[in-house]
Amino acid sequence: MSERGTGALVVRGGTVVDATGERRADVVVDAGRIVGVGPSVAAPSGARVLDASGCVVSPGLVDLHAHLREPGGEAAETVESGARAAARGGFSAVVAMPNTEPPVDCAAAVRAAQSLAVGACVEVAVAGSITVGRAGVQLAPLAEMAALGVRIFTDDGLGVQHSGVMRRALEYARPLGVVLAQHCEDEALAAGGSMNEGEWSSLLGIPGRPAAAEEAMVARDLALVRLTGGRLHFLHLSSGRSVALVREARASGLAVTAEATPHHLCLSDSELRGYDPVYKVNPPLRSARDVAAVREGVADGTVDAVATDHAPHPRESKDEPFESAPPGMIGLETALSVAYGALCLPSAERGGPAGGPVAPGWLADDASPRLALAGLLGALSWRPARIAGLDAPGGTDGGRGGHGGPVAPGSVAHLCVFDTAARWTVDAASGSSRSANTPFAGRELVGRVRHTVVAGEAVVVDGEAQR
Repeated sequence: MSERGTGALVVRGGTVVDATGERRADVVVDAGRIVGVGPSVAAPSGARVLDASGCVVSPGLVDLHAHLREPGGEAAETVESGARAAARGGFSAVVAMPNTEPPVDCAAAVRAAQSLAVGACVEVAVAGSITVGRAGVQLAPLAEMAALGVRIFTDDGLGVQHSGVMRRALEYARPLGVVLAQHCEDEALAAGGSMNEGEWSSLLGIPGRPAAAEEAMVARDLALVRLTGGRLHFLHLSSGRSVALVREARASGLAVTAEATPHHLCLSDSELRGYDPVYKVNPPLRSARDVAAVREGVADGTVDAVATDHAPHPRESKDEPFESAPPGMIGLETALSVAYGALCLPSAERGGPAGGPVAPGWLADDASPRLALAGLLGALSWRPARIAGLDAPGGTDGGRGGHGGPVAPGSVAHLCVFDTAARWTVDAASGSSRSANTPFAGRELVGRVRHTVVAGEAVVVDGEAQR
C-alpha cells in the first residue's frame, strides 16, 4: 500500500464509535493521521469536508477472509478490483487468502502477491499456505514467509486433513508468533455433498455435507491446540455445535478465535429450494437453528469476528447446473449492511425483497436484535485487526497498519462512515467486483457505507470509489 494522506480533511457531523465508546464528534485528519476529535473542532484551512450527518464514524473495517483470485483467477477478480469493492464496503484492510494459482506457499510467492498489492486503495495483507501446494502433506516454509510479514497461514478451501501435519504446524507456528487459520471440514464426511445435509437436502434430492464434518474437525483441532499450546483461528463457522465447542474451549483458556460470515448469519438452507447456485457456498448454508446459534455466538463474543469469505466467480461458472457450479459468494460491498440487519435490527426494520416484506429465510424467524452497533463494529474492525496483526502502526507487507482505531489524535486515519438509516437495493452489476455472484441481489438492505478513509485518503465518497 502506497503512502497517502498528504492533504487535510474533516469528517463532520457524525457520531464516533470505537473500542473506547461513543461520542458526538468531528474528526480532523492531516498527513494521514487523526489530529483532532471533538465537537466542532477547527480544521486546517482548505481541508476537504466529508459530511457525516446522521452517520456513525468508526475505525475502518478489517476483513480476515477475502479471495482476491489474483494470480490465476483474474477473470473473477483482481487485487485492484477486490480492493475497490472492499473500500466501498467500508474496509481499510483485507487479508487475501493464499488459494491462488499458484498458491502462496513460499517466500517467492509471498513477494509476488505483495507486489500485486502495491498501490491498492486499501491495505491488502497476504496470507500464506500452511502446507506446500495446499496439499496437506508437507509443511510450507512458515518462518521464511513470516519473515516477510505474513501473520496468518491457512490452506483455506481445504482443511488440513492429517492430524499429525496439523499438530506439527501448530508446534512450528507457536514461536513464530503467527496465527494458523483452519477451514474446518472433514473431507471424508463431506465428500460429494453440495449443500447442508438435512431436511432440505432430502426434499431437494441434493447430496449433503453434514454439519458433523465441520464439528469433527473443530473438535480435533481444539484437542491439538490443547496438546501443543498453539494458537488457532477458525474460519467461517456455520454450525451451532461448532460454536458451542469454541465457547467451551474459550472458557477453558485455549488460545482460539473464530469468525462467521454475513451470509451464515442470515441465510438458511431453505434458500436452496429454487436450486439457484448463487446460494451454493462452502461451508454450506445450514439449518435455521444453526443460523440462530451462529448469531448468538457473535452476540456473546464467542465468535470474535465477522469476515466476508468474499469468493468471486465468473458468471458462466455460476450458471452451471447446481451440483457442478463452484461454491462461493461475493460479500465485500454488502457485509456491514447484511450483518447490521442480521444482528442489530428488529425484523420489521431489516428490509428484504425490494419494495416487499421480509422474505422467508431472510431472518423472518428472529424478531429481536441481538447486538448493539458497537458490538458489530468490534467484530468487523478492531477485533479482526488484532487477530491479523494489523492493529499496530507499521502493519504488515509494507502497509501503514494502525487498523481498528481508536479514533483519536495520533492514530492512523482509517475510517468508515456508515449511514444507519439508508435503505438501498443491491445491484450486483453496479458493484466494483468483477463478479456478480451475490445472494443479496435485488434485496433491500438497511444501512450503507457513505465514506471510507484509508491512511488519510478519502477512497470512497458518497458511496463512490475515488480511484
